Amino acid sequence: MAGKRAVAAITFDLDGTLLDTVPDLAAAAQDMAVELGLPPRSVAEVRVFVGRGIPNLVARCLGDRAQDAALLTQAIEVFRRAYRHRNGEQAVAYEGAHDTLAALHRAGIRLGIVTNKAADFTEPLLVQMGMAEYFDSVVSGDTLPQKKPDPAPLLHAARQLDCAPAAMLHVGDSYNDIDCARAAGVAVFGVPWGYSEGRVLDAKDCDGLLSSLPDLLQRVEPLPGIRTEI
Repeated sequence: MAGKRAVAAITFDLDGTLLDTVPDLAAAAQDMAVELGLPPRSVAEVRVFVGRGIPNLVARCLGDRAQDAALLTQAIEVFRRAYRHRNGEQAVAYEGAHDTLAALHRAGIRLGIVTNKAADFTEPLLVQMGMAEYFDSVVSGDTLPQKKPDPAPLLHAARQLDCAPAAMLHVGDSYNDIDCARAAGVAVFGVPWGYSEGRVLDAKDCDGLLSSLPDLLQRVEPLPGIRTEI
């Protein structure tokens, strides 16, 4: 179909792309603040802090106090414990997420997750949200020594999906995703509804901006030889 990008595989960021998880992260940050006697952070602040993994989020919650290495280490552990309890409590899928994943899966396009969220939280959340069945690859923030925006996680997913980077598409909500995809030689679509650390995604920096997750179905098609069409 003219105008569609032919792909063999698509990888997705998780937080802010497929799922709105900020309410759970903010609740865990509040639990951490109460336990450690720290100033609380608002949901809006936590939304800006999301994207580079839990240690970075916790450090940003601590502000200048993150320079205290012992406090930072303790806070990360407290946050992980709190988030283990909160994970999935209020998280919701963005509109059309399940139907979009199901349609891509039926079309024969292989799907993966590439996230900076630790595996201990990623995998249970995918199961809880009814999405785990769609993905042939899940690369979490601690799967490799590197995290996005380093290209290694995306290249690892490409190997697991048995897909050349040039035949793959990544979908994400931040410049972490765009920079990771560009470095990996993977096309990238941005979504404007997620957590971009306070930066507005610019269409000129990626291969397209989606207006919704179902919009993706109008923008891609399986590479010839996979299946007919979505």
